[in-house]
Amino acid sequence: MTTSETTVREIALEQPASIRVFEKFGIDYCCGGRRPLAAACEERSLDVDAVLAAIESATNTESAAEPEWVTAPLGEICKHIVEKHHAYVRNEVPRLRFLAQKVVTRHGPTHAELGEIQQTVEAVCADLLQHMDKEEMILFPYITNLEQNRKSCGPGSLECLGTVRNPIRVMMAEHDAAGAALARMRTLSGEFTAPEGACPTYRGFYQALEEFEQDLHRHVHLENNVLFPRTIELEESGG
Repeated sequence: MTTSETTVREIALEQPASIRVFEKFGIDYCCGGRRPLAAACEERSLDVDAVLAAIESATNTESAAEPEWVTAPLGEICKHIVEKHHAYVRNEVPRLRFLAQKVVTRHGPTHAELGEIQQTVEAVCADLLQHMDKEEMILFPYITNLEQNRKSCGPGSLECLGTVRNPIRVMMAEHDAAGAALARMRTLSGEFTAPEGACPTYRGFYQALEEFEQDLHRHVHLENNVLFPRTIELEESGG
């Protein structure tokens, strides 16, 4: 049963429909998801009972549930992340950079925060592209092979490659940094709210940033809260 003392992470894992509710209320369910719901609501001055009611309503009306990632093969999860979330980032990066430059050129002189937002966009995009390359070339193949070899060869077949905890620790630190940068952009932009009378490009830029943040949260949630813990458990249990 979900209560105010259930962690945000547990709720997101057990009730995928709750993710939309957390996004609506601005509750961090990925990097900061290990806190009780009550604490997360208190931080944002939210009525915890109202959030619980929204979660229950969303769960009862959800028509297209997310796949059961908590039990899906690890290789399938890696494939999904690459094809859905990594592809999304690679498609959006050129667009975000273009919009940032256009908005700063036109509105930067009167809105100083746009310059910092553009700098943050550039840093986040560069870091995420490198981050995804490391996952696709090193970590995800290792995880897929770990799962396949445990099934076919039994415990110990990949021990010569060392522990997976080390690269996972690095990936999670990079997730934290990206999340913090996007949170900073949210603050600078007034919750991604363009000024009254802003041009369509200005509004489109902020909308694109908000959508990018939402996708990143789902991406990080799937890795931090599902893929990585299950991978560590598999390695340490011997299959």
